[in-house]
Amino acid sequence: MPIDIRQFPCLSDNYGFLVHDRETGATATIDTPDANAINGELAAAGWKLTHILNTHHHWDHAGGNLALKEKWGCTIIGPKGEAEKIPGIDRLVGDGDEIMLGASKAVVHTTPGHTLGHVIYHFADDGAAFVGDTIFAMGCGRLFEGTAEQMWASLSMIAAFPPETKLYCAHEYTKANAAFALSVDPENDDLKKRSDDVDAMRAKNIPTVPTTVALELATNPFLRAGDPSLQAAIKMPGAKPVDAFAETRRLKDNF
Repeated sequence: MPIDIRQFPCLSDNYGFLVHDRETGATATIDTPDANAINGELAAAGWKLTHILNTHHHWDHAGGNLALKEKWGCTIIGPKGEAEKIPGIDRLVGDGDEIMLGASKAVVHTTPGHTLGHVIYHFADDGAAFVGDTIFAMGCGRLFEGTAEQMWASLSMIAAFPPETKLYCAHEYTKANAAFALSVDPENDDLKKRSDDVDAMRAKNIPTVPTTVALELATNPFLRAGDPSLQAAIKMPGAKPVDAFAETRRLKDNF
């Protein structure tokens, strides 16, 4: 039986996600940006929290851990590379580890770059990946701890998922990301259309998350670092994709 996913806004621009295994009732929150908002969604759905799946240690992803654990007695799972920074962690996971949420399976992938220990959770049978701050709609996370080489490898791994895979990004950054993307990929017709679509959606307060691998491959400049038109726009024709990625990230940091 498939999973049910509830998505809801938290804080200023985060998204919360509840993942519910229909067969057993097991329910996880992906990160804990706002314990009160998460409890409200659980109540609305009539679900009981059994797991917390942390992607990384930043406060807007792990700040609600202890309050939720106190209320629900749930199991906290998080990256072993950041174990000392994840409040209340019970199980440490790394690349290739499998997590059973009731009868539903998620595979853990390490995605260093935004932080050194960042992980994502891929429910392959359900076509869903919870990607934290590694990739955003038309964007990627800032390199607070990792290198451009690490982030490029992380993004390339996600880009190899089946194209229909839904990517549940942790923030609503899409409109700003689109403006930057157009500055470095101005000849991309798919990007122009998507930017218009995003403007229309946000004008109605419609979430632009989740996105898909296929949509990001077509419009996300950080996945298109090997494209000749993007490389020409950033004045790096013929560059190695990882080098063009690093320059694109630098440009975004100063955009």
